Amino acid sequence: MTDAPIHHLRPGPRDLRLAEMLRVDHAGEYGAVTIYRGQRAVFGAALRKRDVAATIRAMEAGEAEHLKTFDRLLAERGVRPTLLSPLWSVAGFGLGAVTALMGEKAAMAATAAVEDVIEKHYAAQAEELDATEPGLAAQLRGFRDDELAHKSTAQAHGAEDAPGFPLLKAVIQAGCRAAIRLSEKI
Repeated sequence: MTDAPIHHLRPGPRDLRLAEMLRVDHAGEYGAVTIYRGQRAVFGAALRKRDVAATIRAMEAGEAEHLKTFDRLLAERGVRPTLLSPLWSVAGFGLGAVTALMGEKAAMAATAAVEDVIEKHYAAQAEELDATEPGLAAQLRGFRDDELAHKSTAQAHGAEDAPGFPLLKAVIQAGCRAAIRLSEKI
């Protein structure tokens, strides 16, 4: 038996920060999937909205792939998901359904607002991880590119023409930023 010191009794600050990043990114992708599900619940039932429902379904599929990646990373790294997942499920579905009930442009405004926050969030995380986790940093940059594509799709579908767009965007983005802060820690 050796008398070597045990160094892994408590995770260090870098390990804790990485856990926060993975937890919040998992929560964000989970939230995105539920937002799209709420929108599809409204648009999927309307025959004249099949095109927008198909667009939303395609964006949801991308978010579902991101979620699978974070499911895997949480398991591999031994990081627990946020305890707020049930709240994010209800809030995400509600946001999706309410904005869809407001119309296609409002639904797209929600996507544009969320993706604007998330792409900046991923960019900052990737920069922070470049030196210590270059593979993860590259993956986050790829996800950021996907989020930018979703934002572009939403803008092409009239997001900024939604009634009250500046207010809608501000409220949704404030909610996103609060969810990020809470999901990192809880």
